[in-house]
Amino acid sequence: MENTYQPFEIGIRFRVRSPGSGRSADGHIDLLMDRGAFGSGEHETTASCLEILEGLPQVRGARVLDLGSGTGILAIAALKLGAARAVCVDTSPKAVAAAKANCAVNGLEKKAEHVTGTLADLPPRGFDLVLANIYGDILLDIAPGVVRYCRAGGLMLLSGILWEYNFDVRRAYERAGCEVIRNCMLEEFSTVLLRRGRVKP
Repeated sequence: MENTYQPFEIGIRFRVRSPGSGRSADGHIDLLMDRGAFGSGEHETTASCLEILEGLPQVRGARVLDLGSGTGILAIAALKLGAARAVCVDTSPKAVAAAKANCAVNGLEKKAEHVTGTLADLPPRGFDLVLANIYGDILLDIAPGVVRYCRAGGLMLLSGILWEYNFDVRRAYERAGCEVIRNCMLEEFSTVLLRRGRVKP
């Protein structure tokens, strides 16, 4: 892989490095990412998601859906935090190829599945953690589907939400039976962590 760059830290635990740049010896979790058309994790929405992920004990052993996966960095981070498996979904074949390559260089190819398409291209499953760093208007449109793919009691970490969409996104997911756990306002965007309510008998 090409495009080497200086390693940089996100949150307390993660260090993003270009493939082949060595390994951290100070306890940081290395995320080996090729800096291509989809970036390597610098955007504020990606950093926000990583900072929240590293503090979630529920990630360990989780079945993860990374919707709009791009480089696959969120799924890779979840797997390195102990998630059991991840499904990465993106409409762009180039993004899917990038995510596959990044999972492979991180040694996670056997724990990650890659799908070119949308939620409609996935069989019904109950994921423990749904990650979706995509635009707020899209999160509004697909809210019922996102919630259906999250098991009762599972978590949804949503980002890419411009401030103007923050309230509407939160309301849409609350109406679908979710509880807002955290609502982080960034410079331009926002990140929302929700828990799906348990299905009533």
